[in-house]
Amino acid sequence: QVQLAESGGGSVQTGGSLNLSCVYSESTYSTNCMAWFRQAPGKEREGVSTIYRSGYATYANSVKGRFTLSRDNLKNTVYLQMNSLKPADTAMYYCAAGPACSEMDSAKFSVWGQGTQVTVSS
Repeated sequence: QVQLAESGGGSVQTGGSLNLSCVYSESTYSTNCMAWFRQAPGKEREGVSTIYRSGYATYANSVKGRFTLSRDNLKNTVYLQMNSLKPADTAMYYCAAGPACSEMDSAKFSVWGQGTQVTVSS
């Protein structure tokens, strides 16, 4: 079973930046697609970004132009660079892995990390 470990969360002010990392324990079919989701208190989990093993990434409209997702297949790590952060970005961020990137549908991802908290203050 693949395991994921996120890091890099924290508290920043509006306009600040954070870089989240997610290390996956092994490279398998289950990690063809890596993704980040987030969930704010009282809200549903939403997709933030996905990335194929090739490096092709997709983004939710709410983060497009501000977040950049990349992956290093040799280090089994994905990185979510978050710039120009807003209070609306405050949430628990979860790394997820799955065999394919399917429109950021959380049900398609079978492996999840424990989450890392991101808090943006105004």
